[in-house]
Amino acid sequence: MNVFEQFESEVRLYSRIFPTVFTRAKGACLFDEHDRRFIDFLSGAGSLNYGHNNPQFKHAVLRYLEEDGITQSLDLATSAKRQFIERFRSVILETRALDYKLQFTGPTGANGIEAALKLARKITARSNIVAFTGAFHGLSAGALSITANTFYRNESYVSRSNVSFLPFDGYLDKFDSIEYVRKAISDPCSGVDLPAAVILETVQADGGVNVASIEWLRSIEDICRKYGILLIVDDIQVGNGRTGTYFSFSAGSMVFFLSLTRSRLVMEGPGHTSASSALGFGRTWSFFRNLSADWDCR
Repeated sequence: MNVFEQFESEVRLYSRIFPTVFTRAKGACLFDEHDRRFIDFLSGAGSLNYGHNNPQFKHAVLRYLEEDGITQSLDLATSAKRQFIERFRSVILETRALDYKLQFTGPTGANGIEAALKLARKITARSNIVAFTGAFHGLSAGALSITANTFYRNESYVSRSNVSFLPFDGYLDKFDSIEYVRKAISDPCSGVDLPAAVILETVQADGGVNVASIEWLRSIEDICRKYGILLIVDDIQVGNGRTGTYFSFSAGSMVFFLSLTRSRLVMEGPGHTSASSALGFGRTWSFFRNLSADWDCR
């Protein structure tokens, strides 16, 4: 570990907790230089939900490289991208009757959060965002402003303005947080400016594995619809099948305006595209058009 301690930045976390040098990985396991096996509960912060070096992925990647497949194309049209779009539409979109466009953007969840906040503020012409207690949305400046834990916030010294935190489902024990949220948003004297968006996780991971009830989520959606607020679902850590359904909120059969998940894509309503690093979609596209009739970034 001397090389890392001597020449790498002090900004390290996991390598301090696991002070060994790993050499290879397979499935759910990591192996270090002494050939000791570790079960990898980190799994790339939850991104490796198919395991390390999945054989099907590995063989496909090796074959693609052997054929001199394009690995950096910016947004040029490629045969690999075409194949992926066609497959994604047939497996994920069409089976759910979703007629949306895809956009390929940055790789991190924080990219998706930043883009979603920018999009919401742009089309509503409002600055405030409502987030919730226990929330974790990333560590870049905008994402950190809507992350609740002071462990992350206190050392960043970034602007925390234009964000209002309200109680998540169950945070106030037996007290109905929905009525609190409804009152804070509807009352012009509450000190909570009418937000551009409400952002939430259906299952808070970093916040302590807090699971929002379907009833609570539907009530939040109703509030957003009533007051013309975008509802952003951060599905980055619990989407893509991690809760059993592809989207964590699928069981509730709810309709959200924008959703983000670690699929490194964006899906949206017909005729428009937005920027997001993960996956997002707006099923009620007339809502966007009514908010800003002249907004168009096709």
